[in-house]
Amino acid sequence: MTAAVLDRPDTTRLTVGLGARSYDIVIGAGLIAEAGARIAALRPGARVGIVTDANVAERHLAELEASLKAAGLLPSTVIVTPGEKSKNFATFEEVVDALIAARIERRDLVLALGGGVVGDLAGFAAAALRRGVDFVQVPTSLLAQVDSSVGGKTGINSRHGKNLVGAFHQPILVLADTGVLNTLPLREFRSGYAEVAKYGLIDNAPFFEWLERKWQDVFAGGAARAEAIATSCASKAAVVARDEFETGDRALLNLGHTFGHALEAGAGFSQRLLHGEAVAVGMAQAFRFSALQGLCAPEEVRRVEAHLHAVGLPTRIRDIPGELPDTDGLMTLIGQDKKVSRGALTFILARGIGKSFIARDVEPAAVRAFLEAERTA
Repeated sequence: MTAAVLDRPDTTRLTVGLGARSYDIVIGAGLIAEAGARIAALRPGARVGIVTDANVAERHLAELEASLKAAGLLPSTVIVTPGEKSKNFATFEEVVDALIAARIERRDLVLALGGGVVGDLAGFAAAALRRGVDFVQVPTSLLAQVDSSVGGKTGINSRHGKNLVGAFHQPILVLADTGVLNTLPLREFRSGYAEVAKYGLIDNAPFFEWLERKWQDVFAGGAARAEAIATSCASKAAVVARDEFETGDRALLNLGHTFGHALEAGAGFSQRLLHGEAVAVGMAQAFRFSALQGLCAPEEVRRVEAHLHAVGLPTRIRDIPGELPDTDGLMTLIGQDKKVSRGALTFILARGIGKSFIARDVEPAAVRAFLEAERTA
């Protein structure tokens, strides 16, 4: 990853260093209005198949289409139903068929305009379409801007679990328009903030300390929000450049996700539990489990829980509304996690804030006992 450089006074550019497949992340306000010019510089005259959802389309589609047309690009649009349940085989088929009907060819582009669901779905469609079409990420949620739009993980859910069908397919450009976050509902912003906090908890204790002091400014917007987004993107870009296909330390980015994905699946991928909320519970669980194993001091756990609670995120199973699977059901879902290897459980655990590590061959009996206790905590 190259060092951050200023693109214009209020815009930051980072580069994900992947040799010939390197690409830029541009962060700043007003980037949707500039999308046409920036994309035309990479693919002049291309057809652009926009994939978005109904909520995002209402707010931002007209501006994006106007920008593309003004730059001589030829947009067409596929609009899907908002929410995690659109990450399924039926919607994937619908999107791919629509892109084929729009005559999106290998020299053209797919553009994901939306949050993590749209980005994952559109990216996987681009990976499969004509055996691979380039795509651009224009993330419109905080979660997507700091996490899912960067790194090339694309995919859909199976009835067996989250993100179990997909492909690594890197974008050629990420445009993170921070201005669109001003229209994001507070619950969605909080959900995305869980992924911001994650970067501090993995390996950047000073960033977590900064968030403890500055989180209210991040929520308010302005310079603190832009700094939090840029720091998060820089962290992820560096990891992706080292380990594109998650054969090593990229797995650290899954802190909280093994527990969290099981809870998310158990809640039916519904509005009962947003992805970032599931990650928040999962990160708190990862620290509590680490403390039980003698890896992490209890005061570190309390700091994690206190910060997540302060911003309004859940930290306990009891915070999730409605029924969830029993312990056996949650263990079955954990057993479908992507990091499982030949049946051995792998978790991201912590020796403290900023000291996460990959723990392989975690004893299932210990996890089961922990979950049983968590259900009544």
